[in-house]
Amino acid sequence: MKLLRVGTAGAERPALLDAGGTLRDLSGLVDDIDGALLADDAALGRIRAAAGTGELPALDADGLRIGPPLGRIGKIVCIGLNYHDHARETGAEPPAEPVVFMKAPDTVVGPNDIVLVPRGSEKTDWEVELAVVIGRTARYLDSAEEALAHVAGYAVAHDVSEREFQIERGGTWDKGKNCETFNPLGPWLVTADEVPDPQRLSLKLWVNGELKQDGTTAEQIFPVGEVVRYLSRFMTLYPGDVINTGTPAGVAMGHPEPKPYLRGGDVVELEIAGLGRQRQELKNA
Repeated sequence: MKLLRVGTAGAERPALLDAGGTLRDLSGLVDDIDGALLADDAALGRIRAAAGTGELPALDADGLRIGPPLGRIGKIVCIGLNYHDHARETGAEPPAEPVVFMKAPDTVVGPNDIVLVPRGSEKTDWEVELAVVIGRTARYLDSAEEALAHVAGYAVAHDVSEREFQIERGGTWDKGKNCETFNPLGPWLVTADEVPDPQRLSLKLWVNGELKQDGTTAEQIFPVGEVVRYLSRFMTLYPGDVINTGTPAGVAMGHPEPKPYLRGGDVVELEIAGLGRQRQELKNA
């Protein structure tokens, strides 16, 4: 299923994109698309049954804002330097263990919302990423196979980053990762049954119509199942938690000088095969 949330920011309602491309209202069945729903097999079964009968009311998608596909996100855990080609372009050695940092849930915006370039920023960068959404509480998992059974679904994430804040200002990466609007998510949460192999997904990103990133999750150093297993050894993952799994080569930081960092007025578009497409205009904060 392709689950999503539509409406004005803060007042989104749950919806479903059916197999024919029609937007369907789920508000008569569930309150929201969130961790509580993802952990409730009976509720998900009711949605599947209703979608199969065609009884869900259609929504007019014209002019309707698409919000983040997940509400009440608990935490966002991110993996850095998780693609072989991205490590090569930045001159970094592939890490022996996953590089872990966090993004605050309040960085999340809709897939087509405005992204703000922070005040004083000279090095705002783009990163298309596969987001993993947890559906079952995960702690001390023993295998990648067991870990994948705890995944509810997948989405497109844009891990916007400010490289000076992240790398040159001391301390942790978090300063360059947690500026407002720095995590567009969606358009859909695609349930795991529709993604048989998360290591065979193509990722692309364009800036002002020019293709900048063209990669595949096959390049991941630590595959999705291993990332979930690894994280479960250090923290408990709950339904509705999100994991951003890293970005392939092609970020601005990996370009020769002068590096083409983002500015107000730029337009970024990104997509992952089968998971949908985003489009953001950048404006100065």
